[in-house]
This record gives sequence, C-alpha cells and structure tokens, in this order.
Amino acid sequence: MPQVTIHVAKTTLSKLIEAALAGEDVVIARGAKPVVRLVAIAQNAFQIGVLKGRLHGAGPDFLTPMDDQDLAAWEGEA
Repeated sequence: MPQVTIHVAKTTLSKLIEAALAGEDVVIARGAKPVVRLVAIAQNAFQIGVLKGRLHGAGPDFLTPMDDQDLAAWEGEA
C-alpha cells in the first residue's frame, strides 16, 4: 500500500487496518515524511493441554505434608 497522510489515515483507518492484517505494508506520513508503520499483531491461539501425553510419571504433590526430616531441613534445623 502506498504511503498515506495522517488525514487520510484518520478517514480510512478501518481499511488500513484490514490492509495491515492482510500483510500489506501500511505507512502513515506527516506531510511527505513517513512517521509510523501500521503492523498487525500475531494472533496465537492459546491451547490448553499442549503437553498432554508427553510428560511421563506424576509430578510432585505439593499439598501432601512433608515428613519430619524434610520439614526440619526446610526450617533450618537439620
């Protein structure tokens, strides 16, 4: 896409955003001097369970009480 002025950008912002999302290079200028490039932000879909089936064994259970020896070491008494 050719360079557009700020005034044109204000009036055609929706079209410029669509052009940026389509991968076009959108440059906004103040007069004849380019000052801003409009770029799309990558939209990565968040996925739950990406590592499902890849981890082997159970992880630690942080809610089980420590045994007396580990507790003493944790509290600096060992």
